[in-house]
Parts: sequence; C-alpha cells; structure tokens
Amino acid sequence: MKQHAANGLRRIARERNRLCLLSACLLGLTAGNLQAEDDTFVYAVQISATVQTAPPQITLQWQPDPYGANTYTVYRKAKSDNAWGSPIAVLSGSISNYTDTTVSVGAAFEYQIIKAATLGYKGYGYIYAGISAPLTESRGTLILITATESTASLTNELARLQADLAGDGWFVIRHDVSSADTPASVRSLITNDYYADPANVKSVFLLGHVPILHSGNLNYDGHLARPMPADAYYGDVDGDWSANPDYLPSDVELMVGRVDLFNMPGNGAPVPWPNEVELLRNYLNKDHNWRHKLVTAQRRALMGDLRGAEGGEATSTSGYRNFEPLIGPGNTINANVDSGLTNRWISNLGAGSFLWAYGCGAGQPYACSGLGTNDGTFYDVWSTDVVGQNAQAVFVMLFGSWFGNWDDTDDLLRSVLATPTLGLTACIAGRPHWYVHHMGLGEPIGYSTRVTMNNSTLYQNQTNLLHRAIFISLMGDPTLRQDQVAPPSNLTATANSNTVSLSWSASPDSVLGYHVYRSTSPAGPFSRLTSFLLTNTSFQDPNLPSGAYTYMVRSVKFQTTPSGTYYNPSQGIAVSANLTFSPPITLLSTRSGNGLVITWNSQPGTLYHVQSKDALTQANWTILSASITASGFTSAWTDTNFGTRNQRFYRISSP
Repeated sequence: MKQHAANGLRRIARERNRLCLLSACLLGLTAGNLQAEDDTFVYAVQISATVQTAPPQITLQWQPDPYGANTYTVYRKAKSDNAWGSPIAVLSGSISNYTDTTVSVGAAFEYQIIKAATLGYKGYGYIYAGISAPLTESRGTLILITATESTASLTNELARLQADLAGDGWFVIRHDVSSADTPASVRSLITNDYYADPANVKSVFLLGHVPILHSGNLNYDGHLARPMPADAYYGDVDGDWSANPDYLPSDVELMVGRVDLFNMPGNGAPVPWPNEVELLRNYLNKDHNWRHKLVTAQRRALMGDLRGAEGGEATSTSGYRNFEPLIGPGNTINANVDSGLTNRWISNLGAGSFLWAYGCGAGQPYACSGLGTNDGTFYDVWSTDVVGQNAQAVFVMLFGSWFGNWDDTDDLLRSVLATPTLGLTACIAGRPHWYVHHMGLGEPIGYSTRVTMNNSTLYQNQTNLLHRAIFISLMGDPTLRQDQVAPPSNLTATANSNTVSLSWSASPDSVLGYHVYRSTSPAGPFSRLTSFLLTNTSFQDPNLPSGAYTYMVRSVKFQTTPSGTYYNPSQGIAVSANLTFSPPITLLSTRSGNGLVITWNSQPGTLYHVQSKDALTQANWTILSASITASGFTSAWTDTNFGTRNQRFYRISSP
C-alpha cells in the first residue's frame, strides 16, 4: 500500500513538472524571438582575459552575439568600489575584444561589459582580472558552528578540518551547539565573536543540523507564499530581523555556508543510504581531498537549460556569465536536453568530471524535470539520481520551483553534497542571479555568496528578480577555492640545541617555491619566516627559546586562469616541534641600597638557586637562596649580606 501511495505521489509530481516546464518553454519562445533553451546565453556577455607584463595590459575578449549587437560598453572599477562610474570605452557591436593599457603589474580590476543587442535585449558580463595579483596568506577569522547531535562522533574529521582551515590562512573559533537551540542564541555567539574582533572575523561555517531561521512570506516561484530558510541571518551581524523580513534588512558582513545532511535521504531513496553522520564524514573527506589536490576535476562546465529566456530573466545566464572567466572559452558543454539518453545532464555528470555545472527546469524539492534520463518521469532527475550516479561536479548551480526550500527532506540542492566523490557546493541561482567571477583570481566561494546576497544593481542581468531575498544561501564550505595547488608532503622537524631543522618533499605541481610559517599553537595564527620563496626543500629556524612550536609549509604557484594571473598558495602542511634547549646563563650584578642584585636570563617555569663561594680555590659552592621559580625570561635575586665580605663569587644552578 505504501509503495502504491508513493508511486501516486510521483505521478502527481511528474504532471506538475510537465505543466511548469510547458509554462517555462512558452515564456522562453516569446522573449525577443529567441529559441527556448538554446539561446539564453545571449543575455550574458561571456568574458575571458589574457594579460602581459611588458608593457602591462589586460585584454578582454568575449563571445560575439549571433544575432548582432549595436554596442558594447566597458566599465572598470576597483574591487572594493561600490559603483562603476563612467565607461572607459564604448565599442561597435562588431568588436569582441578590448585592451586596457592603464593597468600595472600586481593589480587587479573588475570589468563590466554591457551589450546593447540588435534585437533589443541587453547582455551583461563581469570579470575580475589582474596581472600577477599578490599572494593572499591570511584570510581572517572563521567561526565554525557545529551541531553536536550530528558531529559528536566526527572528532578526528573535525580536528582535520580545523587544521586544514588553519593551513589555508584561517584562524578558527569553534562553538558546539544543539539542533534544538534557537537561531537567536546561535546568532548571538557569532555576533559576540564579531564585535570582539570586527576587523578580522570574516566567515561563518555551519556544520551539521545547525538551527535554521525561517523568515518572510515569499512566493519566489509562482506557487505559494511561504517562509523561507535564511542563512543570511547568521552573516548579518547588525540587521533587525524582528519584523520577519522577506529581504535583507542590512548588508551581510560575513561569508556564510552550510553543510547540513539532516533528513537525507527521503522520498523513495534506495536502501541502504549512509546515515546523516556518515554523509557528513564523507563530505569532510571530500573537502580535505579537494584542498590537498588528492582529487581533481576537468576545467570545464556543464550546462543543462530547460527554462529558456523567460522574458529576459534567462536564469541559466548565472551559468553562462560566470563560466567564461573561470574555465575559459570553448569549455562549456551543453547537455542535449531534448532527445537521446547518452548526452543528458545527469549522464554527463555520471560519466566524467566538471569543475562547474548549472541545471534548471521545472522543480520539486527533490527533483528537476528535463535533466535526467527517460525513465518514464519526463526525464526527471531526482536527488537519488544525483547521489546514485555520483554526479561529478565540484561547484553546482540549480534553479527550479521549490529549490529555495533547501531544508526539505531529500532536497535536490543538498544531494550534491551527499555525492560520493566531488560535490562540494550547491546554490539556487537565477532568481536572483549569482556572481562568482572573483573566484577566477583565488577568492573563496563564500566571498561570491556575500557579494550575491548584498547585490542590488551593482551586478546586473536584464531581469534580476528577488535580489537581496533572504533565501539566498550556499550549501557547502564557504572557504573553498577553485584553483588547487598540490602542497608539499612528508614535512619533518628536528630539534637540536636551539635550532629546529625542517625538511619536506616537493610539490608534484610546477611551483615557484615554498614559504615557511611558525606559530606557538597548532591553531595559529601563523607568522611567515621566509622573506622570499625557497626553491629547496629544507629550512632552519635558529636561536629559539625553549617551547612548543608548530611549523607550516605552503607551496606557491604562479596561477594562470581565464581571468589573468595570480600567486596561488597551496594548502599548508604542518608539523610540531618541542625545543627543550636551555641557553647558557649570563649573570649581571648591580649594587642597590640593600646589597647586590644578581640578574640572569631564565626560562619561564624553571627552578633556580643562587650559589656562592668566597674564593675560587674553595672546593664547594654554598646555596644562598631558596628555590626561585622563573616567571619570565629574566629573573633576579638580591644578596643582602654582600657588604660583609671583601669578595664573593656567584653562580646560578637549575636542579
């Protein structure tokens, strides 16, 4: 009986998907006389860049519009600017490149190109391009919020995650919470940390079933108004959410990402699936493997567009617009969404790896029409298909009805995170549109999430509905970066006297060299010891006081991408060293009103005695002082009987 009921529900869902898909296609056919599903890329300007250093210049190139363009207008701004200003060039519609010579080595700029098309629509493109953009070593403080119910047995994996975050330049503050806590209580932990150090706190990583705030009453997909999950709440440290807003009450200050595999699997999932804890364990393993380049993906993207232009909204341009500066021209594969079984969106993802993927169609919380194989469900792709076929895409964007309710059982977005080998992030993109072009020069995806959350009109699409809506969220680790560099390996530390000697095995990548860092804590923060990149695989750190140290080594690559060039650090690998060396004791003496003050260099926590004798010919030394426990690196004791003798010799002993 239960199986028949489930089949009936699926038939209802399939029929609703067909109706939604028909509506999407009809809207596409009426938008500027363009073909639905085939021509939505014309609403984007697909930009890539090449750069040179002598003389410095950045050359932008883009895909020409097949229907013709009247003009291309080029703008430039600094990354931190909140407006574009006046255009730097207005080009004929027949031109598809522009060279900016007013640039310098070591700098990066954002560019916007607006296309005025012959048929009346507009296209928008964005790129963050630079020449030898500088190395980013410290990324700030990350607040790690872990839900104890789902992470209690992941002690080793959480320790590794925190070490990996430290190795990528993050200082981690961790809070363990309960899934039964209120969102307000969790947010208070975040805001307290932020206001204690607002200059450095940059990101929030929600791991496990951290409490979810539902806010507003939005009808984002034409079905019904309902409260939506709102992780932006945790990144907005000063906004007033008491009025249950539909849109952000103020800008989001912190990057936010969530890895939550609660209530997965659900509808009709094959048995057995791993439970929540094992799904989280697998995700943390994938996260580690990506950071250390133990797994890779081909530098290409997959597009599955089942919605078309829809009056200029053209949701799939969130893929087309972003792919070009990240993977370059000619590397986007359009899945055949009309016929056949071998070139379907899900079939492509099951057969090979992709750095990026975009898919849109008529949606259900756990399915999307048109992206799957023909199994009698109108080519539906289900969350169980994404996991069962091991969809091999690292960063995934999806759009469809109900996808914004990502906390539903067996949710399609979160199924990307449950895949066995590659899926690391997923988001609903197209309403509103996402802008991730900064990742082309090494920014983490959390940076793009915050940019998208806060965007109103700085970044545009011909139609960009629901910008600043509270449901904009990232499923995945917000600190992940696109371009991997293999780190060194086999790092060892040898302590000898007052020196620590390091050695390591070289990175298998073609790197410029290595930087060495040191901290007094495995959690950091780390300070760089090398003033220039080492080309050998060893290093000595001399003249150290006794203590415990953690060393980290990172390889650095000169990274070339379709957005330019930048210095890209690998994940850091770390090793600990305990130095018990005690340097020779040097004594100083000064007269005082009470006698003679004996001062010496000491080691904190070490016990010392002051000894004396009146003549060097004497055989034995006499202990003058009680035990003195050093509280710092300098200690002192006063001999009040010094004036009763003609001479006295002193020494310091440590038992």
